Amino acid sequence: MSDFEQILRAYEESGGNPQFLKSPKVASLVVSGNQVLGANSIPGLTMTAEQLPDGVKARVIVEPGTRVGLPVHLCFGVLPAEGVQRIVSEFEIGAGANVEFIAHCTFPNATHVQHIMEGTIHVGEGATMRYKETHYHGQTGGVEVLPKARVAVDKGGRYFSAFGLSRGRAGKVDFDYEVDVAEDGVAELDAKVMGYGDDEIIVRETIRLNGERARGLAKSRIAVRDRARSEVFGTTEGNAPFARGHVDCVEIVRDQAIARATPLVRVTNDRAQVTHEAAIGTVDKKQLETLMARGLDEELAVDVIIRGMLGE
Repeated sequence: MSDFEQILRAYEESGGNPQFLKSPKVASLVVSGNQVLGANSIPGLTMTAEQLPDGVKARVIVEPGTRVGLPVHLCFGVLPAEGVQRIVSEFEIGAGANVEFIAHCTFPNATHVQHIMEGTIHVGEGATMRYKETHYHGQTGGVEVLPKARVAVDKGGRYFSAFGLSRGRAGKVDFDYEVDVAEDGVAELDAKVMGYGDDEIIVRETIRLNGERARGLAKSRIAVRDRARSEVFGTTEGNAPFARGHVDCVEIVRDQAIARATPLVRVTNDRAQVTHEAAIGTVDKKQLETLMARGLDEELAVDVIIRGMLGE
């Protein structure tokens, strides 16, 4: 079986549809280790990728005013049990453009794999970018994921990011996103991760609302059990008149797991408003009793509640 066929199989196991990676009508990028197995551009969207010793450098340009009708599909993976994959990415979303990205990162055989993401994102004036990233790590816990992004949203731009890891062991995750939002811009960061065994999860979400009427939401949903640990740092700053922001963190803890949350709000303008809420605890007792009354045992009922919180 070729590397491309193997990565497509892993992509499907992580929840993706391999047909999108084969279609000439769909913009896509497929990377296994440091090998670019496929890169498809479409009118208005240019995708380039070059090989690095330990990964790939990718650049995505969406021309101003382009409305990309179908989601752009990205697949990153490491098939061997050990290895390092570093993805250095640059996204340039032109003024007035509208585009959605669906990324799957898969490491099905990992015992000692490090996956590093270094992203720079610019969302132009009045543009919209949606980026949904899903991970599948297998059952060994041998993956270290280090996603880092610096995002700039221009006037009236909109940026939405969703990061999900609820299939397989998390391993070690250190998620670090920072977003600067200009006048009338919007930014939403949403991270959902489940950990067990001795997994370690760190989520850092920072939104700086620098322009008038800018809006931001930093949201996280984390579930840990066994001896897993999680820590969430959610920061939102209101630095301009009528800026509105919110930090929303919920963590569910079971067994000997440990969870911490540090919501931080900072306001430098007296007409800005930023709020926060954080909740750490076990599953809702009423929900648990309702599911058990319908015939589910306690373990399954808890799993249903957690996966519902994680959006599955």
